[in-house]
Amino acid sequence: MKLDEIQAAEARLLLSTYARSPVLFVDGEGVHVIDENGTKYLDLLSGIGVNALGYNHPAVVDTIARQSRKLIHVSNLFYHEGQAELAMRLTERAGLDRAFFANTGTEAWEGALKLARAYAGLKRSEGAKLGTKFLALEQSFHGRTFGSMSTTYKAKYREPFAPVMPDVEFVRFNDIADLRAKFSNDVCAILVEAIQGEGGIRPLSQEFFAEARKLTQSTGALLVADEIQAGLGRTGKWFAYQHYGIKPDVTTLAKPLAGGIPLGAVLCTEEVARVIHAGMHGTTFGGGPLACAVAIAVIDTLEKDGLLARAVEVGDYFQAQLRGLQKKHDCIVDVRGKGLMLAAEVDSAELGKTVVAEMLKRSILINCTSDTVLRFLPPYILERQHVDTAIAALDEILTEQQAAAQSTPGQASGAAGEKQHG
Repeated sequence: MKLDEIQAAEARLLLSTYARSPVLFVDGEGVHVIDENGTKYLDLLSGIGVNALGYNHPAVVDTIARQSRKLIHVSNLFYHEGQAELAMRLTERAGLDRAFFANTGTEAWEGALKLARAYAGLKRSEGAKLGTKFLALEQSFHGRTFGSMSTTYKAKYREPFAPVMPDVEFVRFNDIADLRAKFSNDVCAILVEAIQGEGGIRPLSQEFFAEARKLTQSTGALLVADEIQAGLGRTGKWFAYQHYGIKPDVTTLAKPLAGGIPLGAVLCTEEVARVIHAGMHGTTFGGGPLACAVAIAVIDTLEKDGLLARAVEVGDYFQAQLRGLQKKHDCIVDVRGKGLMLAAEVDSAELGKTVVAEMLKRSILINCTSDTVLRFLPPYILERQHVDTAIAALDEILTEQQAAAQSTPGQASGAAGEKQHG
């Protein structure tokens, strides 16, 4: 089917959940994805942080082929070779003890919320004074299922489905005084992203993260870190919280974990894990043989090829080039991020939308989150030459937009003058 045929079919058959760009992708190679006409697009979004190894990476392709000839799925009522091996790799790198495998990031987050509530219940049975309340952060994004959505800040995600899960309160981002004021024995967990993704690539301050850890330890509440977008090497460390020297009680992973095969994970301490027993939680597809085999291959490749170090090197170069653009173009109000999780914030939603569209015309994929934040989540195999291509395109677009903005007032003034004197 051609693009126009697919568009017509989707308009008739699918729920209207996505405002898709009019491009039909059929293939990919390295950092490029290829459309139906053979045009290569430099992908600086990587499927919204998923394709860490890019497209058609042999480690992923070969593992899929090999494992698909053996087992694709087996019930979690039985054992297979992948889960314990993958859990070992993840817990060792996270500094945590146990894992649960899900299908997606939002499902992993649901599991983390359930852990926090169940753990608080266990502690109450042991004499602790812990409630059921969650403290989440303003601008947070944790997913679209009910618990995840309820702990996601923006009203547009929650209000159409109200009433949402109760006992969630939002703390002003990086505001320690607000955190202290809202924390009490009623809180079972503080929920954080070390670097907010959908919220605009905004890093927690060291002081705020440390205070969250201190407060939870004072009562026995849990510190839960969402690493779905920032985790597994994107920032140059396996987990973004490791930049702070702070370890949570529970963390969640998903996006890049299995190289494009759906897989999420919840990791926790031994202390938290004692709350779970057989039958309390489960999944049909989570942690299947295919997904686990690919995730093991992804982790081993990231390590063998030194891709965390490359995320730092190329990410620092990318950020420096963005800062150079910021000095040149007043419309860029901030550049932030770490490793290959970067943002350039512009001064209007209209400009953000325009830049994304103009980059697409130049065969470069980015997106704009929080209306004004140009977000860059490229594959970890990105090279400096790809950064240079993107920066040149951004420079050209912003220069054009600046020229258009400067000429429009004059044209409007002249037209008004002609009308007045006519």
